Amino acid sequence: MHDIRLIRDNPEGFDAALAKRGLAPLSSQILDIDTSRRTKITAAENALADRNAASKQVGAAKAKGDEEEFERLRALVADKKAEIATLEDEAKAEDERLQGLLATIDNLPHDDVPVGKDENDNVEIHRWGTPREMDFPAIEHYDLPSVKGGMDFETAAKLSGSRFVVMSGAVARVHRALAQFMIDTHTTENELTEVNTPVLVRDEAMFGTGNLPKFSEDSYQTTNGWWMIPTSEVTLTNIVAGETVDEATLPRRYVAHSLCFRSEAGSAGRDTAGMLRQHQFEKVEMVSVTKPEDSLAEHVRMTECAQGILERLELPYRTVVLCTGDMGFGSRKTHDIEVWLPGQNAYREISSCSVCGDFQARRMNARFKRTGEKKPEFVHTLNGSGLAVGRCLIAVLENGQQADGSVDLPKALHPWLGGKTRITADGKMA
Repeated sequence: MHDIRLIRDNPEGFDAALAKRGLAPLSSQILDIDTSRRTKITAAENALADRNAASKQVGAAKAKGDEEEFERLRALVADKKAEIATLEDEAKAEDERLQGLLATIDNLPHDDVPVGKDENDNVEIHRWGTPREMDFPAIEHYDLPSVKGGMDFETAAKLSGSRFVVMSGAVARVHRALAQFMIDTHTTENELTEVNTPVLVRDEAMFGTGNLPKFSEDSYQTTNGWWMIPTSEVTLTNIVAGETVDEATLPRRYVAHSLCFRSEAGSAGRDTAGMLRQHQFEKVEMVSVTKPEDSLAEHVRMTECAQGILERLELPYRTVVLCTGDMGFGSRKTHDIEVWLPGQNAYREISSCSVCGDFQARRMNARFKRTGEKKPEFVHTLNGSGLAVGRCLIAVLENGQQADGSVDLPKALHPWLGGKTRITADGKMA
């Protein structure tokens, strides 16, 4: 959510920032509604003052026996009461109109975010590892002989339709081990606090993180009104919703492993093969809540936490800064981490780490109070994948594939697999 005061103070700057995202100017429309709202509030306040003054005079007119003046004043009080109610209703309607508009406007990018139209204008800032040279044609995860028996899309389609998978045996075990490895690394080495949250949430929680109202079609809603979370960013961030926390408790760094659900609206025909884009998937999600002056440094730290998981798993990756035209709705700056997938001969996104400034905090009224200060301030929020478990599984399988169809598993993962080091060509752990 945007601060209306900042738009009033610098409408040209607001429109210039929207233009970087490829959006039309909106300050004039916003300020017209705001002016109308404020005008009606002032008129209501003036009418209230008139009513109060007339009310005081009613008794005096009655005492004097001035029946004509008494009736005039009594009628004036009644008229002013009706006028106040009308003006307050109109001001409330204008306020709802203003808040509704502000709720659908993208966050403003940081000044150092590269300006661009789409993913082709993203800027690489870091690269780690060298893709392994294979003396055989690399194939995608779902075609690996060692994987085919443990990654069943046909049975999943029978149960749930397209873009679901049933995993079993070695594949299911590696998938589970990856999630446990990530959580343990983040909690013991990166000092994040593990949290287990619901996957069903109310409208308010989805609104707080920017998933509503603009992106309702991207998520699933139950018949009794709950939303199934697209990621635990929703629940982790909303832990501080409506709260005023002490400065000493910041930064708060949360991590959760959860099921996630996305309708994938508008993505028909994209990445439909294999596990890359599913309606139900698992993620290890990181969320930080910080003071405003600390959020950019926290963004770097969060990115490094995600990168560290890939390095421990010996998976080549690159990190890019998303340009203004490719950033998400609530982000001020985003780092995408793209892991190397030999089967596609390409880097593909596996983590997206974003700093949102006070954009989400305003929507959920999340604030903090500095020591010795009376006036609270909005916190800053950040979120990032640490990592997407299914996509990490894909990367492990494809990067570890061998000529005979087996898969060598990363050394860092062996302790979470009971010492097992590979999946044989016939799908067994060994």
